[in-house]
Formats: sequence, C-alpha cells, structure tokens
Amino acid sequence: MLSRAQIQIYQATTNPALRFRCMAEIVKLINRDFKPSTVAADICTTRDRIIRQLTSNPDPYKQVKKTANEKALKLLAQTKKFVHTGHTQQERFKKACLCAIVGNIMEFDIPGHKFTLKDLSKIIKDAAKDLAIDDIDKAYEITKKSDSVLFLADNAGEIVFDTLLVEQLKNMGLKVTYVVKGGPVINDATMEDVEFSNMDKLADEIITTGTDAVGLLKKEVSPEFLKIYEQAELVFAKGMGYAETLTEYKYTKPHLHLFRTKCAPVANYFCVPRDKNIAKLIT
Repeated sequence: MLSRAQIQIYQATTNPALRFRCMAEIVKLINRDFKPSTVAADICTTRDRIIRQLTSNPDPYKQVKKTANEKALKLLAQTKKFVHTGHTQQERFKKACLCAIVGNIMEFDIPGHKFTLKDLSKIIKDAAKDLAIDDIDKAYEITKKSDSVLFLADNAGEIVFDTLLVEQLKNMGLKVTYVVKGGPVINDATMEDVEFSNMDKLADEIITTGTDAVGLLKKEVSPEFLKIYEQAELVFAKGMGYAETLTEYKYTKPHLHLFRTKCAPVANYFCVPRDKNIAKLIT
C-alpha cells in the first residue's frame, strides 16, 4: 500500500511539499484503518482518492494506461493466432482464457513485480504451464449452458486481450455485458480504454460499476450496476482486485476468477506460488 502510494504520488505531482503532504495523509489513513479484518482494496480506494484530491490530478496513470494499451495491441495478432490454433470450441475457449489471464501481468508499481513486452510474449507461450489452478474446463461446461455472461474488466492493456475471450463467448452464442470502472482508479480500464481496444464493437453492452473503487465495493456501486450484477447468471471476474473483494461476499452464482498472482497475500490466500496463472471457479 505504501510503496504504491509513493510511486503514484510521484506520478501525480512534482511538488515536493505536496508529495510529503500526500504521503503523510496516506500514513494517517493506514494507521487509522489498517486492521486484521480490513479489506486491503478498500483502503487502497481511499488512498487513491486522497492522492487525486490533494494533487488535483484526476488520473495519475493516464499515460501508463495509454502505453499498456499500445503494447497490448502490438501482441494482439500473435495472441489471436494462438487462440485460433484450438481445433475445438472448448480448446479455443481455454486458450482465450489463458490469454486473458496473461494480460493481467500488465500491472504497475507492485513491489517485486515487473514486466516487459518481451516477457509478455514468453509468458503467453508458457501460459498453460503456469496455470496453478485450472477450472477452465469446468467453467466451459457452465458457460455453454448459459445465455449470458457479466464480464468484470481489470486493467488497461489487458482489456485488449479480453477481446479474444469475449469473441469466443460471442461465438458460443452468449450475450456479453462488459464492465469497466466508473472513473480512474490505479490503471483499471475505463470507457476510454473500451474505445481504444474496440471492445465496444464486440460486447453486446458496455456498462460501468458507477464508482472508482478498487474491485467491487457493493456499498458504492451504482444501483443500475448492482441490479445487473445480482441478476447475472454467470460472472467472469478479471484481476486481483475483484478476487480480493468478491471473496468478502457470499457467492450466489458461478464466478470464474481469472488473474495472475502478482503479490504474496493474494497468492497465499489461494494457496499457490507467486507469479502463477489462476482460473478459479467459485460457485
């Protein structure tokens, strides 16, 4: 939390006094709210809002997100070819899930986690080998019996790889509702990234959570989103933020969590090593 705060503050402002003030406020926040029962993502939501408010910078990761989208687009043809090597619908579904998971490596400012474009190419090739939890075939059986899916997006950049999975879901005859954040939060995807990735040309409907919270914070999401979420028959949830927050609620429908274990706490929770691919179906 502190490490990411410092990096984000330095991206948000060059004013030394303002940087100090921001960090002092973050330390106060953690001192006040950090308890064994606290959901880290909730503190991080408040942390990011403090930084944006004090620096008057509405989106400190704006340039970083643009770069991530551009890098992902350069690899889209390669990943699409990988998906299309699947001989059956189920094989293509699995390969598309793997690409969506691998896209989750495009995360910034997590201590000990770094990636390059070269790394991403290699990780795509090794995606299946790095799959520490593999519930993709189980998820496929549920998916092919469903009529619709709610797809919770994570970061900019990886949204480009999500298009491959959304394409497969459409080929299976599902209606896809794709969800991005209602405002800038870390490097999470927003409506701006939807247009850049052409996701709006694939998904049947694009909506937002109605808030700029990390993961899913039910008390903050819009009534419109909450209604759609509660009525959904199947949910695909991308990224660690949703894994951290959705596991705090009672699951009332199947959720397929797709992400990369980029930090030790999340890896430990799912009982797997760090830097592994996860396709965890929770019903």
